[in-house]
Amino acid sequence: MTKHRHQAAPTRASLYDDITNKIIGELEDGRLPWVQPWGTAAAKAPLAMPKNAATERQYSGINILILWGSVIEQGFSGQSWLTFRQALALGGSVRKGEHGTTVVYADRFVPDDEKKRAHETGEQARSIPFLKRFTVFNAAQCDGLPHDGAMVTQPPLPGLIEPKVETLIKQTGIDFRVDGSRAFYAPAHDYVRVPPPQAYFEPINWHRTALHELGHATGHASRLNRDLSGSFGTKKYAFEELVAEISAAFCCASLGITPTVRHADYIGSWLEVLREDNRAIVRAASLASRAADYLLGFLPDKVAADDDQREAA
Repeated sequence: MTKHRHQAAPTRASLYDDITNKIIGELEDGRLPWVQPWGTAAAKAPLAMPKNAATERQYSGINILILWGSVIEQGFSGQSWLTFRQALALGGSVRKGEHGTTVVYADRFVPDDEKKRAHETGEQARSIPFLKRFTVFNAAQCDGLPHDGAMVTQPPLPGLIEPKVETLIKQTGIDFRVDGSRAFYAPAHDYVRVPPPQAYFEPINWHRTALHELGHATGHASRLNRDLSGSFGTKKYAFEELVAEISAAFCCASLGITPTVRHADYIGSWLEVLREDNRAIVRAASLASRAADYLLGFLPDKVAADDDQREAA
């Protein structure tokens, strides 16, 4: 008689491996998952940040890359997602035969033996990070959902893009200098330098460059306090470049600017970092999400929205 074995639940390590191996595969094929072919025949959805159709909350971190990849691979027409139960709660349903996309939820827990150790020693218990996977479906995979602004995100008007970037730069209070022939962020003196727009063949690239360097600046000790000590050629340096690249892509998508790669020549060093540490891409995407949220939080409409939420609380 054949014995049926129950499939073991995926371990934390295998979940990190699954995500990391997928990203490595994309990089090895010359594709960067944070720079999707928006505006081409392969991209049917508008350029936007993915968000939950039921709560209207934007996804963050590694989930943005996962959901962008699924939108491109499956040709979805929108950036809105929801769980099976959320679809039912909205009066709709997931169509029979549709396959969902796996996203992750990051949290921390304290093992029982650590609780015991902390109790015995009087020290604070150390928590352990973990990922939990769950399944979401694109709104295009559902029937009967209400048709409102949450279903398909519309790109902003073209005329609002560049003024928003300029306003963001001023509102951050970061020392931002427009001169010279090279773009960089100087951590020791905490300033960004970017060549003037006329130095760029395509003016929109000035904005992409500015957002990348501002991404680095968010890591200063007075802001988000990341480790910026890596010198050129080190793994620390490559990791920080990865954070800035992804942060710039998240900012671009939020502002309606098509993301591009500033440092494609770093792909080899990024692959090295990812192969050595299966949690690196998850950490990088999480830090990039915090950096983008920090910068975008200075936009007047974001500030006004936050004030409204505080008054309603």
